[in-house]
Amino acid sequence: MASVTLKTIAEALGVSRTTVSNAFSRPDQLNPELRRRILEAADELGYPGPDPTARTLRRGKAGVLGVLLTEELSYAFADPYAVEFLRGLAEVAAEASTSLLLMAWPGDEAAEVAVREAIVDGFCAFCLYDGHPAIEALRQRRLPYVIVGEPYLPGVPFVGIDDRAAAKALCAHLLRLGHRRLGVLSTRTKEGPGDVHFGAARARLAGYRDACEEAAVDWDGVVIQQTVHSREGGRTGAARLLDLHPRPTAILATTDLIALGAIQAVAERGLEVPGHVSVTGFDDIPAAGEAGLTTIRQPKAAKGRTVGRLLLGGTHQGEAPQILMPYELIARASTAAPPDS
Repeated sequence: MASVTLKTIAEALGVSRTTVSNAFSRPDQLNPELRRRILEAADELGYPGPDPTARTLRRGKAGVLGVLLTEELSYAFADPYAVEFLRGLAEVAAEASTSLLLMAWPGDEAAEVAVREAIVDGFCAFCLYDGHPAIEALRQRRLPYVIVGEPYLPGVPFVGIDDRAAAKALCAHLLRLGHRRLGVLSTRTKEGPGDVHFGAARARLAGYRDACEEAAVDWDGVVIQQTVHSREGGRTGAARLLDLHPRPTAILATTDLIALGAIQAVAERGLEVPGHVSVTGFDDIPAAGEAGLTTIRQPKAAKGRTVGRLLLGGTHQGEAPQILMPYELIARASTAAPPDS
């Protein structure tokens, strides 16, 4: 049986091939009654419509931006930081009648293939770890792309904040309050305790260290506990810190979700925040304000909007804007002077 094409439908109705094509791609160009007749004929003849891939190749534009995620797809809807970022990106995309394709994969091996095969106009790489295989694939695709948050690579389009400076300001706040016994809850490394594989976590640890060294506090005496980026990860990680003798008087968490779990662990010990232990986070998600968490506020939705404008404006290889956005130390009720001060 011969395949049904636009020409088949045009001949059946006695109209031009262009008219049939407009019924699918430019409905505003046709009389509604004529379009209805064309679509009914297409349905009767078994024509599903123009191939979207071929149409994209003809137009040279997909009308889609790819968003690369290293976590499971559900992460985009569950992590408050990611939700706010995507909201900002979606606002700009919608203004340009552009869609978002959320891309996740079961393992790192599939990342390169996913990037090479995606039918998109550009990519947003959201918080990839150092050396992620998608990074080289992005370069080779020769489409606009922007890395968000991490990793920071010289000569590669980037939107983020100065994580190291922000973390230094946060730790310095605790040191000014008089804390000297510090514990850190950091997102888990990918390849062992000595190698923080995610650049943002590494930068935040470096910022804490900078503040300690500036205040003549022995960094080697700071206990670093790796954990999962979740409330439960913060709860279990903080429990280990609280079991130390003497226990830390302050806990610095590299994300708000971890910090909120740490606050829960303190309460489960029958202790109080900040009466017995001060806790800090990073990001200022909505729940941080509700919990009175001292943290670093970064412009999550504004980051998304900035990335969208860069991509839709055509940031190409060889053009590498590296935008560091403002951050703010937000001091709330979760921090106070240590109990033994």
